[in-house]
Amino acid sequence: MPQTKAQKQKVIEELKEKVGRQKGIIFFDISGVKVKDLSQLRKTMKEKDCELRVAKKTLMDMSFAEKGIKTEMRKLIGEIALGFGFGDEMSPFQIGYKFSQKVPNIKIIGGVMGKEIIDQEKAVFMGTLPPKEELLAKLIGSISAPLSGFINVLEANLRGLVFVLSAIKK
Repeated sequence: MPQTKAQKQKVIEELKEKVGRQKGIIFFDISGVKVKDLSQLRKTMKEKDCELRVAKKTLMDMSFAEKGIKTEMRKLIGEIALGFGFGDEMSPFQIGYKFSQKVPNIKIIGGVMGKEIIDQEKAVFMGTLPPKEELLAKLIGSISAPLSGFINVLEANLRGLVFVLSAIKK
């Protein structure tokens, strides 16, 4: 059943609001995906402060254009779904990548980070990166490693002295 102008305008307004709040958006081709799998993806995304939205490509283009993002959704083939990430920029990409590994019919076709369009290759790469917290932990570990090594070197002299003194005492 075709949508009325009012319904289309409502969808555009909802998409504009989501595009304005987003930190990252992933585009999926969901042609041939079972409803069960799509529901599971929607549920998984919701748990991570993300949202999955399916709409007509022309309405997606209109909502992106009004926010200053130039997309050409109409040229894409298949059914397109958008995964919005509101809390973390990487969440929709990581969730989408993991899910596309389990469900082969879901294909990542690109995304948006801020106002920059991301191609399929970058979107898949971003999905393979570890979570933000893990990356920060690795960064802090690599920053603190030289300091820890220096402290161990300084303590080694004292430790050696204590061993020598305890050996003399015996």
